[in-house]
Amino acid sequence: VLFRQGTALESLARVDTVVLDKTGTLTEGRPRMIDLQVLGEELTEAEALRLVAGAESLSEHPIAQAITAGARERGLAPAKAEYFRAEPGYGLEARVDGRLVQVGAARYLERIGIDTASVQARIDRWTGAAKTPVYAAIDGRLAAILAVADPVKAGSRAAVEQLHRLGLRVAMLTGDEQRTAEAIARELGIDDVIAKVLPDQKAARIRALQDSGQRVAF
Repeated sequence: VLFRQGTALESLARVDTVVLDKTGTLTEGRPRMIDLQVLGEELTEAEALRLVAGAESLSEHPIAQAITAGARERGLAPAKAEYFRAEPGYGLEARVDGRLVQVGAARYLERIGIDTASVQARIDRWTGAAKTPVYAAIDGRLAAILAVADPVKAGSRAAVEQLHRLGLRVAMLTGDEQRTAEAIARELGIDDVIAKVLPDQKAARIRALQDSGQRVAF
């Protein structure tokens, strides 16, 4: 390990809180699509997944790749998208087979004015089991919900336990929904959860912890 300045070691000795990013640090960073529910009778499961995977196929986000891979595992070739636009931390929209497909987190569906209350009971079950929900609207109507899970890395719980033995408080920072994040935190023995954080908000959340008097390593 190379330290550029000795002051880094001095600062590290005073740390009382360690904040860990979830995806790729505590988890493997390779999520998989594990559930899909189609709403209404207009589309079959295969038709809905083909459209959603077509939109996601142009995104490099790990969840998008999980959905695209999930479609291929089911023998479905993603439909070709003619137009694509992503909003980091929210979701994306694409024109697929002439239809407007919008896929993303609950905050994205709220932003585009699509109500998700009808599926809240299913979402609560998924998030309580550490699954990340993804919402899909087609032509302005909620058409499907999908569940994605990112397995915890072997050794993550042991690492958290070692940090606790050093007298450190451990927090997890993630863009996941609160209930999903809390389920993972319980599994790993993590003290604090900072959830629903957009990528460009992470530095500000760390500064807020520092401003509150905590000495933080992220």
